[in-house]
Amino acid sequence: MATRPTVRELPTTEPAETPVGGWLRGIHFSGFSLVMMVILVLAVVVLAPSLRTFAEQRQQISALNEAVSEQQAKVDKFTAERERWNDRTYVTTQARDRLSYVKPGDISFLVINDLPVPVVGTDVPATVSTDIQDTKIDWLGSLFASAMTAGLAPQKAAQ
Repeated sequence: MATRPTVRELPTTEPAETPVGGWLRGIHFSGFSLVMMVILVLAVVVLAPSLRTFAEQRQQISALNEAVSEQQAKVDKFTAERERWNDRTYVTTQARDRLSYVKPGDISFLVINDLPVPVVGTDVPATVSTDIQDTKIDWLGSLFASAMTAGLAPQKAAQ
């Protein structure tokens, strides 16, 4: 028996097969696939501006619908205001409040606020006293005197 000399096989340094590389080698370009890719690119080029215009028009329509709803709300508000002015009681109330009109025989009181107007911008807090203060007014006597004055006042003759 003759022995053959053993040849040691060296590891090969072939590039490792990646899944992407295998997939790319599996693609075969034919005339049909080339025509379909050209049609797909042309469809994108032709339809992209139309789709952009469609999206812009949809945005404009939604903005206009919002403006219409706001205007309708204003119209409803003004219609309600007009209906209030058609009511005689509302007109009378407004004349009394705004113009200080009174009906014949009514007595009108005008209250004037004579308190000084606080100066804006001076936020100095008022000091609070912790001392208990006694008042020098007899409030019970004042209440009794007020009730007696009101009760004993001469009444106007009934008409």
